[in-house]
Amino acid sequence: MVDKFFQPISGMELPRFAGIATFMRLPYVPEGHPRAGDVQIGLVGLPWDGGTTNRPGPRHGPRALRDASTMIRAQNGATGFRPFEKANCADLGDAGPNPVDGPDTLARFETYFAALHARGIRPLSAGGDHLCTLPVLRGIAKGGPLGLVHFDSHTDLYPAYFGGKTLTHGNPFRNAVEEGLLDPKRMIQIGIRGTTYDNIDTDFAKANGIRIVRIEELFARGIPDVMAEAREIVGTAPAYLSYDIDFVDPAVAPGTGTPEWGGPNAFQAIEVVRECRGMTLAGADMVEVSPPVDINGQTAWLGASLMFEILCVMAA
Repeated sequence: MVDKFFQPISGMELPRFAGIATFMRLPYVPEGHPRAGDVQIGLVGLPWDGGTTNRPGPRHGPRALRDASTMIRAQNGATGFRPFEKANCADLGDAGPNPVDGPDTLARFETYFAALHARGIRPLSAGGDHLCTLPVLRGIAKGGPLGLVHFDSHTDLYPAYFGGKTLTHGNPFRNAVEEGLLDPKRMIQIGIRGTTYDNIDTDFAKANGIRIVRIEELFARGIPDVMAEAREIVGTAPAYLSYDIDFVDPAVAPGTGTPEWGGPNAFQAIEVVRECRGMTLAGADMVEVSPPVDINGQTAWLGASLMFEILCVMAA
């Protein structure tokens, strides 16, 4: 039986521009709410970009994604799937950062997601920069390393920047592998392109068995073929899906801090998620949406649409 409490507000009941904006117009269920124990998939904001090394702004991403997501309806038009009838989904609010202390923020996020994991809630998060993914993995990878399907134009496998131990949005997955949070042989990174500093990231990938699919290979082989390989690599054991909006071509998604030309269009950006069907996702995120450099909110709207597609995979 469908739990009516967890159904989103329909635009036929209240105009989409009215009411308090929550992710996909779902109920707001913070910790301590009477229905908090019934949530199965929790949508969470991570408003922090302290790991950004160039253009800041993703700290404002969750708010823009929430607002844009009020356009989401209850049914996937392509597949007919109705995710809100398959899993109890709710907006859990934001994990609170410390805007002037990066290590403290990472610790706060890890504690937050560890608590969600202990309650059996799978998170779908909205960043924030890509460093936000690391504390999420630290919080939920409690039963052993997870697999990873990663859509991005960058590998995020670099060592600490500036010759020290500084964590940035350029190294969350290197740290996750080194900390045993991810199984490198069940990792695939898709869409990689652009100029590079050197080969230190790809050398790390080769040494650890991480599969990198550059954008040239993705376009040459086609999305269905590459994603069939992704499903084989990740398998059916628990995995994590991380989607950096700069995977998409900046002509389509300009609102991001580190854009790279030559990426997928909007339909292709959606298609790769649909091809994740069958994966067992312990969690997922959409990161690096930066409203200050967006145009007419189009990147936030694409990001919200992709979150819905990810949610469909998780709920299935």
